[in-house]
Amino acid sequence: MVSPPFIYALLLLAAPMGAILLFSFWTQDFLTLDTTLTLNNYREFVEEPLYGVLLQRSLIIAAMVTLVTVVLAFPIAYFVSFHVAPERKSLWLFLITIPFWTSYLVRVFLWKVILGFNGVLNSGLLGLGLIDEPLTFILYNANAVVITLAHAFAPFAILPIFVALERIDRSLLEAGQDLGESRLMTFWRVTLPLATPGIVAAVLIVFIPTIGDYVTPRLVGGPNGLMIANMIQTQFLKLNNAPMGAALAVIAMVSVSVIALVFVWLNRKWLRVKQ
Repeated sequence: MVSPPFIYALLLLAAPMGAILLFSFWTQDFLTLDTTLTLNNYREFVEEPLYGVLLQRSLIIAAMVTLVTVVLAFPIAYFVSFHVAPERKSLWLFLITIPFWTSYLVRVFLWKVILGFNGVLNSGLLGLGLIDEPLTFILYNANAVVITLAHAFAPFAILPIFVALERIDRSLLEAGQDLGESRLMTFWRVTLPLATPGIVAAVLIVFIPTIGDYVTPRLVGGPNGLMIANMIQTQFLKLNNAPMGAALAVIAMVSVSVIALVFVWLNRKWLRVKQ
């Protein structure tokens, strides 16, 4: 029974990643592919400052998207779990998933219209007299990328947090208040630690794919909002240098993996301290 999914995962996950790893040790001169194993691509990454800048920017943007998404998602998940009647929770979850009804590209283009120089946001603020001239810092930069990606990944953060909150035994909260704790301290010492698995899942679900997003930075990021995935795309499709693109992909995957493992380790350490 395990064999079919194992073979499926091996062919569609392990094999492509192995191919990318192998490609990263090759070199290519336009149409000529040299299969001699070498570290030239990784050496070029170290020597070329642009790659490091893009990777650093990507990690910062991904961290900001994750922070904004999870911070905004937690109150929504908490409200649906604790303050919505059980018979209405399915309706709320249904409404939360409505953004998935439209194409990802359509949603990005809509944010481009909203944040544009003459877009909905600037026009509304100008009409209300809150600003004298259109805001320029909300489009074609990292801010636009953070806003767009935070909206795109919001349901991915809300749902795992909601599931974790739903699993909390409500009698534990009542016991905390019966023992003299305030609502705030009960939340801090009972609700939040028990919801941590959902928060960790939300962080990983949002942070990991954000690094690999290249559509949003290309459409709304401008020159100052491009990320490492855009350079990987350029290496593969425009510069015809698949080995260098593969090396960048491997470095990005390793960076994300290390950060994710460190985050999980710190989370476990924090939970042990709380206990």
